[in-house]
Amino acid sequence: MQDHQVQLVRDSFALVRPIAPQAAALFYGHLFDADPSLRALFRGDMVDQGERLMTMIGSAVGLLEKPDVLMPVLRNLGARHVGYGVVDAHYATVGGALLLTLEQGLGDAFTPEVREAWTAMYGIVSRTMIEASREPALAT
Repeated sequence: MQDHQVQLVRDSFALVRPIAPQAAALFYGHLFDADPSLRALFRGDMVDQGERLMTMIGSAVGLLEKPDVLMPVLRNLGARHVGYGVVDAHYATVGGALLLTLEQGLGDAFTPEVREAWTAMYGIVSRTMIEASREPALAT
């Protein structure tokens, strides 16, 4: 990602933080509308799940300029998601739900340039997680 894109993602996420619970609920609504079968992958409290989602996104946004820290976290997350039943195709659905949520949550602040920055960021996240899901588990 370009430095300018990192800043756009950070600035726009700062606008989402105050409405994080509503944004998380909106996200999961979009996700389940796009693929109702995904609802079965979530067994816990959705408010707690939404808090974890927003924390994870915030952490990723904060580490965009520190790939040596971010990438291992994303690989671990991708490997764990295999155990939850996540498959490669789900990442595109999640990305679509994320962009729609940002568009609705940010309104006019979700410019084409901000969309492009978030698309780049989510591309890094999803590619890294998908690659990790394909790696053989390490023997301990």
